[in-house]
Amino acid sequence: MLKDLIALTKPRLLRLNVFAALGGFLVASKWDIDFLLLIWALIGSTLTIASATVINNYWDRELDLKMERTKDRALPTGRMQPGTVLAYGIVLGVVGLAVLFLLVNSLSGWLGLLGWFVYIVIYTMWLKRTSTWSTSVGGISGAMPPVIGYCAVTNEVDAGAWILFALLFLWQPAHFWSLAIRRVEEYREAGFPLLPVVKGIKRTKLQMIPYIVLLLPASIMFYTYGYVGIYFLIISVVVGLLWLVHTLRGTGAKDTEKWAKTNFLISVNYLMVIFIVMILNTTGS
Repeated sequence: MLKDLIALTKPRLLRLNVFAALGGFLVASKWDIDFLLLIWALIGSTLTIASATVINNYWDRELDLKMERTKDRALPTGRMQPGTVLAYGIVLGVVGLAVLFLLVNSLSGWLGLLGWFVYIVIYTMWLKRTSTWSTSVGGISGAMPPVIGYCAVTNEVDAGAWILFALLFLWQPAHFWSLAIRRVEEYREAGFPLLPVVKGIKRTKLQMIPYIVLLLPASIMFYTYGYVGIYFLIISVVVGLLWLVHTLRGTGAKDTEKWAKTNFLISVNYLMVIFIVMILNTTGS
């Protein structure tokens, strides 16, 4: 039971988002850390994100039966009842948002609510089943954690918040499409109108390119506005270029499966590297 309750929160996705929230907080605090505020910000963010993933599992329970990688989840197998899962997700959301609103600040609370709404209502309930735009629009919710962490400190949406949003928003489509290309037939059979399903793999590879290209000026702007130091600028541009080159090579790759797997791993490591360097090379550290 406990294992299933944890699995419903999608722990890997949760860890990635919480790490991004931590990064945003530390960049804004410039290592002058209010540890109590940090704890509440992370607890509120974690519970709010967990709520969204649990309700996503509830809403997708029938479609999950059609995919190899999801058919063994708690709801498709009947190990848990839909009503229990929905109640669990709602409780997590109420508590998480209450923490953000009451113990962090109202701005962080509204940002958390916006991310939750986009992920559940716009992405899960609407676009995921109807449009190839689901991945891009759903990126709004995925870009919220570092902004929440940042605004927990600043209590305002300034240039730093927008650049953090841009970095996560631009990163997500190319990252997710690398996975979607590998599992395109599963998504097709399940009825998800993802880009590689509707427009094909070649078109998807091409559409990944502008997102990665735009990550480069976003990284440069973060340095230009004085939020991070020169080491972040150099490393973020270098790893961004490496990812871009590999993605460009994908347009002519003969082994698409191998290319997509590598591109997915590069995307994960790109995000991890730039956030670690961002944290260590803030202008106040």
